[in-house]
Amino acid sequence: MSDADLDAVLPLSRSLLHLLMALQEGERHGYAVMKWVEDHTGGVVRMGPGTLYTTIQRAETLGLVVESRDRPPSDEDQRQRKYYDVTPLGLAALTAEVERLGAFVDRARAALSRGR
Repeated sequence: MSDADLDAVLPLSRSLLHLLMALQEGERHGYAVMKWVEDHTGGVVRMGPGTLYTTIQRAETLGLVVESRDRPPSDEDQRQRKYYDVTPLGLAALTAEVERLGAFVDRARAALSRGR
């Protein structure tokens, strides 16, 4: 993967950022992603099905996620669910975006500490 690949997908939208954060912990189906986002944002961010599946489709088109071929054990599986996994490009984009946002927050804190 090249810098050009990353440049083509950055900066990430908020919904892509949340999707990739959820998937970097492991494969998940759509409902599990929605629950992860809600749980990890204290309920501040809620991704409805329309936003979620539009975001997944965009992430697949950009090469950030793929539908997983692995399935849970048959007694835990629901065949209608699709499971998604983050790609190496997706992980690289997530890392770059988190670093970019972290640098922004550091600059904002420094500016606030200096006051007006």
